[in-house]
Amino acid sequence: MAGKLYRIGVMGGDGTGPEVIHEGLKVLQAASKKFGFAMDLVNYDLGGERYKRTGEILPDSVLAELRKLDAIYLGAIGHPDVKPGILEKGLLLRLRFELDQYINLRPVKLYPNVDTPLKDKTPADIDFVVVRENTEGLYTGAGGVLRKGTPNEVAVQESINTRMGVERCIRYAFEFCKNRAKRNKLTLCGKTNVLTYAFDLWERAFYEVAKEFPGIQPDYAHVDATTMWMVKNPEWFDVIVTDNMFGDIITDLGAMIQGGMGIAAGGNINPRGVSMFEPIGGSAPKYTGKNVINPMAAICAGGMLLEEIGEKPAGQAVEQAVITALSGGKIKSLAAGKMGLSTTEVGDLIAGLV
Repeated sequence: MAGKLYRIGVMGGDGTGPEVIHEGLKVLQAASKKFGFAMDLVNYDLGGERYKRTGEILPDSVLAELRKLDAIYLGAIGHPDVKPGILEKGLLLRLRFELDQYINLRPVKLYPNVDTPLKDKTPADIDFVVVRENTEGLYTGAGGVLRKGTPNEVAVQESINTRMGVERCIRYAFEFCKNRAKRNKLTLCGKTNVLTYAFDLWERAFYEVAKEFPGIQPDYAHVDATTMWMVKNPEWFDVIVTDNMFGDIITDLGAMIQGGMGIAAGGNINPRGVSMFEPIGGSAPKYTGKNVINPMAAICAGGMLLEEIGEKPAGQAVEQAVITALSGGKIKSLAAGKMGLSTTEVGDLIAGLV
């Protein structure tokens, strides 16, 4: 009996994005063959070059097509010739909002033979997940400017938090923590002592939902304390849930303690809709076409994609292949140009280990 067919939208994006996605697809194809399912890959030309050529960022017709997919696989967005903010808002944020990808999921995991800047910390110490609310907060764009360009200019940016948006994020985090079954501890990261309106809502929702999950230990930490403990005692964390802005900040710190952007993958998730998976690093245009960029973050993002669409054993096999490749010693570093292997050789190595 033939396995299931999944329609996957592929956006290589800008800079080195297409290169790392090429290697990620190589690994996904190996997983599909081994685990008996198929992928119909639909390529989308979205990013800086299209914007420069046509002025289009995300046409409504393309968005309508994306709504019908099983998942989206994204390389990177960011072009040196396009003003910062145009592609990020017009493509990345619009996709999150339009497809209601209300969870940003970021595993922070140190793999074997990967250097961390944290002294004496090992893979046993750095293994937690950040669940970030992805469609509200400061990123909604609410606010405005008055008397712009004058000495009396006023700029207001508002953080929008709804009970619905906050609670569904928190509930997802509790369920995720329960299914992860590691330390069974969920930490709310906030700032209740200063942001007394927004995080009063977060805190009340958090402890109310906690009553439905007696097996999970609810925990709270201010965001500034969270950043300190991530550096000093990362082993304290299991799953962290937080708002859009704080999540954006602490996940970049998480990437650094797990070894850098070259291994950091993330998912923008709608649990009942279309989710999008990507390496969280940038497009790294200076390395474009040199076959030296690290594709492992994109490969890990592909593993997350497989788990989300229901092919959990295949997704786990992809992650294990990455671990095995790193353990073998052929990959000398996560840094571009210093891996000891080319981009395509890393993809070949991991695909062969799935």
